Amino acid sequence: MIVKQMQSVRLDGKNIENTRIQLRHYFHQSFDLFESLFDLLQSDEVFYRQSEPTRHPMIFYFAHTAIFYVNKLIASGAMEERINPKFESLFAVGVDEMTWDAESGSFAWPSVKEVREYRNRVRACVDEMISTLPMTLPIIKTDPFWAIWMGIEHERIHIETSSVLHHQMPLEFIREDARFPICPLWGDAIENEMVGFDAQEIHLGKGVDDHGLYGWDNEYGTATYHVEDFEASKYLVSNSEFMDFVAANGYGIQRWWDDEGLKYLRIRNATCPPFWIPQNDGSFKYRALTCEIDMPYNWPVEVNALEAEAFCRWKSAQDGAVYRLPTEAEWRVMVDQGDISKDIFDDSNANLNFAHYASSVPIDTFVHGKLYDVVGNVWQWTQTQMDGFEGFATHPWYDDFSEPTFDGKHNMIKGGSWASTGNEIVRESRYAFRRHFIQHAGFRYVVGEGESESQKYTRIAEMYTSWAKQYG
Repeated sequence: MIVKQMQSVRLDGKNIENTRIQLRHYFHQSFDLFESLFDLLQSDEVFYRQSEPTRHPMIFYFAHTAIFYVNKLIASGAMEERINPKFESLFAVGVDEMTWDAESGSFAWPSVKEVREYRNRVRACVDEMISTLPMTLPIIKTDPFWAIWMGIEHERIHIETSSVLHHQMPLEFIREDARFPICPLWGDAIENEMVGFDAQEIHLGKGVDDHGLYGWDNEYGTATYHVEDFEASKYLVSNSEFMDFVAANGYGIQRWWDDEGLKYLRIRNATCPPFWIPQNDGSFKYRALTCEIDMPYNWPVEVNALEAEAFCRWKSAQDGAVYRLPTEAEWRVMVDQGDISKDIFDDSNANLNFAHYASSVPIDTFVHGKLYDVVGNVWQWTQTQMDGFEGFATHPWYDDFSEPTFDGKHNMIKGGSWASTGNEIVRESRYAFRRHFIQHAGFRYVVGEGESESQKYTRIAEMYTSWAKQYG
């Protein structure tokens, strides 16, 4: 594996020169790790291929993280002149999904060589700024150094999301790399069971303080929830447990899916999770990041929120209970009951940070209190839609990071995955994706007091109406 420092550098150090050294290392390590992922592409020609129709070719994402540094340093006032205005416009917008009939191929993309040269220029520029800009500790949100932290943590998000796109790229265009090993351990099914938690009050949000660590704007503010008694599955849902749903024709029976889920099935022609490979005999192989392997039945299944919810409806009908995804507050209860409630999650006891493998591991590997994999292995979908806490304020240098996700269409994911680094493995971090989105994400289910389906969709509609009035 690549030698890496995966924890975000603190903003509140006591020694300026030490902070510069740590930040400089953190910056270069992020840059190196991101570029090393693109070494998995078989040739430069693959940079111009799309992993799926709704995303740009890989060349876009390869350039995007570099131009982000420049655009944010310009916004902060730390830079006055651009490095390449054409690139800093072309690669700025379009990270999120395009419509299904968009023509990404109509863009005139530069050569890989040109983008590599541009990335080198950005690297040298940011390195010089880390070394020479006046620094005062602690770093605050209006300090130009905050823009550098923002660029690094943004690149770390793209380390993960780019690894998902690599995971989706046809295997013929991907090469294996010893720096990204796949876990060699997989085996038979593990039977799940329920674990109980008592009612309690949960406080979320950073308030107005940084807690010594960089944060995105949606982490600030406060929220208090009273969480009723609930039970949670001891393990993440495994490939084996989800296989029962697939074998029962779960993808072919409409009543397990809501309208959004049915749309996903129509568009994708989905009959199984995205990284399962159907075989002629009715069995499945599994597509890992760089290779195809036998189905790892005891690894967590990777599905989107729509698939997870369909499974919960099906399981509810089988067992006569009401299973659902946990809320953000319930996930926090699960975190706090174990030994992982410190600010930054520890990769020595969780499958995070590329610290173990570039893949999932068996779901009974890392115990956290009464449960396994409360953090790490794969992100966990929640039923909570992303919103701003009381006191939320948009950061002016990145005004489209959080606000577009307050539309009721983005569900929270919690806990991080094997590819999560930096801010992604901070307890207070909050990330969300559209419910049909493919990510290194799975789920566990809970039983307890909660919204009915009709109440949920009414609230989502109200969130969208409110968002459209304020941000639309």
